[in-house]
Amino acid sequence: MALSRWNKINSEKITGNPYWSYLLDKFEIPGINYQGEYHYVHTEGSTLLIPITKDGKLILVKQFRYLNQDFSWEFPCGGVIKGLDLKENALKELSEETGYSATIIEYAGKFNPFSGVTDEMCYVFLAKELFPKVSESDIYEQTETAEFTIEEFEKMIEANEIWDGMSLAAWSLVKEKVLKFLV
Repeated sequence: MALSRWNKINSEKITGNPYWSYLLDKFEIPGINYQGEYHYVHTEGSTLLIPITKDGKLILVKQFRYLNQDFSWEFPCGGVIKGLDLKENALKELSEETGYSATIIEYAGKFNPFSGVTDEMCYVFLAKELFPKVSESDIYEQTETAEFTIEEFEKMIEANEIWDGMSLAAWSLVKEKVLKFLV
């Protein structure tokens, strides 16, 4: 049987907040006369940065993740704010979470953090030539920052100290680019 695209019949917003909406779609699968419901989280997307210092270290943020009741080391990341382009959004997140901005911000790729559950696309950027820039953060932006060599970072991954899926996915997109940049 050939794969077919599902057709959306309608969509209903069940609930939401400033960051995401919980939607319920009714859909049909052509060719097999099937209709069903699909529940998912809709967002405007997110931007994630991999900040690289002049000496080749990666800047990560540590923050408390309520749903896991644990602290997590991650790359700076946040939801896309309407009215900002992706680079502006990424730089906003960088300054809010790390206290830095970047002269060079380079698009590296995108991914969906949890296909089947959200339509979110996360846009990944490399941030280079960092300089201090402190922005006001909101109550959810309680972070601690630290610099790690690539070797230290990779050991943290192996030891399962880095468990944030978005940071792991982003690193897989940029690792070779970062290593070439540092050579």
